[in-house]
Amino acid sequence: MSGSIYGKVFTVSTFGESHGRAVGVIVDGVTPGIELDERDIQGELDRRRPGQSAVTTQRKESDTVQLMSGVFAGKTTGTPLMMLIFNEDQRSADYGAIKDLFRPGHADYTYAMKYGIRDYRGSGRASGRETAARVAAGAVAKKLLAAKGIKILAFTAAVGKLRAEKYCADEIERNPVRTADPDAAPGMIELIRQAAAEQNSVGGVVECRISGVPAGIGEPVFDKLDAELAKAALSIGGVKGIEFGAGFGAAEMTGRQHNDEMTPAGFKSNHAGGIIGGISTGEEIIFRVAVKPTSSIAQAQRTVDVNGREAVCEIRGRHDPCLCPRLVPVLEAMSALVLVDLIKQHAALRG
Repeated sequence: MSGSIYGKVFTVSTFGESHGRAVGVIVDGVTPGIELDERDIQGELDRRRPGQSAVTTQRKESDTVQLMSGVFAGKTTGTPLMMLIFNEDQRSADYGAIKDLFRPGHADYTYAMKYGIRDYRGSGRASGRETAARVAAGAVAKKLLAAKGIKILAFTAAVGKLRAEKYCADEIERNPVRTADPDAAPGMIELIRQAAAEQNSVGGVVECRISGVPAGIGEPVFDKLDAELAKAALSIGGVKGIEFGAGFGAAEMTGRQHNDEMTPAGFKSNHAGGIIGGISTGEEIIFRVAVKPTSSIAQAQRTVDVNGREAVCEIRGRHDPCLCPRLVPVLEAMSALVLVDLIKQHAALRG
């Protein structure tokens, strides 16, 4: 068994650590004959890479992808596709002073309890650096979905208590915080900068909208579409909650208010977020994830060392003061992996 493998028909297996030589992914179940080269993948990796703006970590990584297998003459062969991304700007010395401390909010303690050994350099396998491999795999999945007219767009819906009130899809990649509300962007940016200046961090909400998914996708009872999307989203470091459609607001509604009435022309509302009974309705799939404040902050915090003795931890290094801007392409990638896998399962059922 391995927690590093996802999918049943379209499978991905990621590998590598934050301060190791490289991170990468093996993708199996790729449809043969699809045109694919590094440029298809690089565009998505460029959206996730560090050092993009003043509101992200200043670690400098080109995240240059290398396609090692599964492609011949510019087309997928149907055999396992392997992609490699070499690490270029590690500063392992930044972690020397705290290598024996369990950093508050980090997976240091839990990894030590599970494995009896841990890579203290930049969180090792628990680092957000691992998500580069997911985004590479997601780029392949997004290309397969695009051929079916399926589009996935995520954006920062909130930073702290400041929420986006508008949805302008074209604005998402025009501001460093990746919000769909151009009026909210300056305030979000300032809130992140203020947290960074105070050697602190801030959380937020990322929303994902998926259009073009036909009705009927999802495998009851345990592999429901919303259950799989929830698993994929919650597997991303920093994501602490998820809601679909009306979400937690449904708790304050009546059945009459929440039910999506139907007409010959389609659904009159979409409180279900495009999924009913774990199966897609054909409406836009809408969900939101709660993103915690980045655990790495430079303020002094109480903790214990590997021997259980009291200690004070002050984290140095380069970290995102808010995870949301760079989490946007990761959430899109994970959603794409879920959809391709479930669509292939559906094809096996219905032909």
